[in-house]
Amino acid sequence: MLSKRYRILVVEDDMGVATLVSAVLAQHKNFEIAHASDLQKANQAIATNRPDVVILDWMLPDGSGVNWLAHLRQKAALRELAVVMLTARGTEPDKIEGLEKGADDYLTKPFSPKELLARINALLRRRYPDQHVSVLRWGNVTLDNDSATVMVNQTLLSLSHIEFRLLKFLLSRPEKVFSREQLLDQVWGPQVAIEPRTVDVNISRLRRALKDSELTVATLRGLGYALQKASYTTAL
Repeated sequence: MLSKRYRILVVEDDMGVATLVSAVLAQHKNFEIAHASDLQKANQAIATNRPDVVILDWMLPDGSGVNWLAHLRQKAALRELAVVMLTARGTEPDKIEGLEKGADDYLTKPFSPKELLARINALLRRRYPDQHVSVLRWGNVTLDNDSATVMVNQTLLSLSHIEFRLLKFLLSRPEKVFSREQLLDQVWGPQVAIEPRTVDVNISRLRRALKDSELTVATLRGLGYALQKASYTTAL
């Protein structure tokens, strides 16, 4: 199940297509829909309130959507942004170019609204696996997404909202290393202006909360943080 709302940006100059896509997606209660009719407006929308998914046309009034996407992928903060090409250009070379320049999926017009919705949901499941499961478990730690609770064996942990979000993110990606900047972006959100030191403080609090569990948040000097089994953890 989905436990958060996702922002979907539709970059499309044909108002008929944009209206249809927006109407289809608006039926999903977890989607917030925004529209940009050209690349300039798309840039403004991303800078103001970064979306989770972009549905992108190829041919736009102020440029090529595919070239814009390639430029987007050069920015570290936007490399993981989910992008679905929705375009009338349907030849095999077109599809290959779109995917090679950074599209996560490619759908041609005319299109099936149900197929578009299914592809977006599949993409979100891959990008945000922790949002699509009710319970996350590793070792003796169990996180329940629906009730927003964390148990160590049979003991309920007392976590702040941000500590819960931090643990949920790390627990869905065990042993993967994340920098402060990546955690700020993924847990706090790209629009929140806080100091990177805030990550260190919350990591320390989460580590203390997990002190009686089989897990801990390891510090890997020069790299970042990773959730690991406590018996194998060494701070470098």
